[in-house]
Amino acid sequence: MTTIIVYAHAEPRSFNGALFQTAQETLRAAGHTVVTSDLYAMKFDPVSDRRNFTTVKNSEFFKQQIEEMHATDVGGFAPDVEAELRKMEACDLMIWQFPIWWFGLPGILKGWADRVFAMGRTYGGERFYENGVFKGKRALLSVTTGGPEAVYQKGGWNGDIHAILRPIQRGILRFTGWSVLAPNIVFAPVRVTDEERHTCLKNWAARLRAIDSEAPIEVGEY
Repeated sequence: MTTIIVYAHAEPRSFNGALFQTAQETLRAAGHTVVTSDLYAMKFDPVSDRRNFTTVKNSEFFKQQIEEMHATDVGGFAPDVEAELRKMEACDLMIWQFPIWWFGLPGILKGWADRVFAMGRTYGGERFYENGVFKGKRALLSVTTGGPEAVYQKGGWNGDIHAILRPIQRGILRFTGWSVLAPNIVFAPVRVTDEERHTCLKNWAARLRAIDSEAPIEVGEY
């Protein structure tokens, strides 16, 4: 199995960094191929504009989807975008490792999705959901929160964590054909003990060792 891990945290010594490192070590020890996109280390540019392309369809008016479809037809994606597209196309499993910021993706990861999930190449032409481009591949969100689990329940201060993840899991991943695995959620790692954090890492490693046989969650669950 080939896995791409897209990692969005600026501090390697963070708990997100520990989850990222644990995933790499565990999957490689199990004999899997692991490819990473450490977005901060790469200094990945999240700004989506004509820099996404080496080609131009309409020089007078920029419409990203038109330029994406043209780039798909003629091989006109910028090298940084093309490299990320090829990683996704070659993988069996994609993991996104990130902290939830303002009820969503960190800006650098949202920008990665904006640039890399290109129309024509990753969706379009009736290729959506069960007929999506990435049909047969699996995706998994591994996230941390700032608040404890109690505030991410239905009726809690922040609402249901699964509702927060829905725009990502359904609106990006399932929309383009990925089968979505249950998210790995670590609530408020900064608020727990070293022992509890260590247990979270052990549980994450144990799950990844059996990830080959894990079934996706039902579409109605997200």
